[in-house]
Amino acid sequence: MCDENLLGKIIKNGNVQINISKNYYGQRLVEKQEAEELIQNSSILNLVGTNTIQMSIQLKIGSSQGIKTIEDVPFLLVFKM
Repeated sequence: MCDENLLGKIIKNGNVQINISKNYYGQRLVEKQEAEELIQNSSILNLVGTNTIQMSIQLKIGSSQGIKTIEDVPFLLVFKM
């Protein structure tokens, strides 16, 4: 899941590159309530963008300590056990 404004961007830092492709992240646009439900009910999360990550932190899913940033774009991977 990602912030809508990041779709189609490629961010880089040295050898690390993330393609925020419409094929992967942009299958469909969801409203806030559905996004919260998806975050709460998914076992693996690949989150990109300030708004998306802030929502997961507010839901107490994921940790701000796990956030990495490339070109001022935060991303967070969460694996629920």
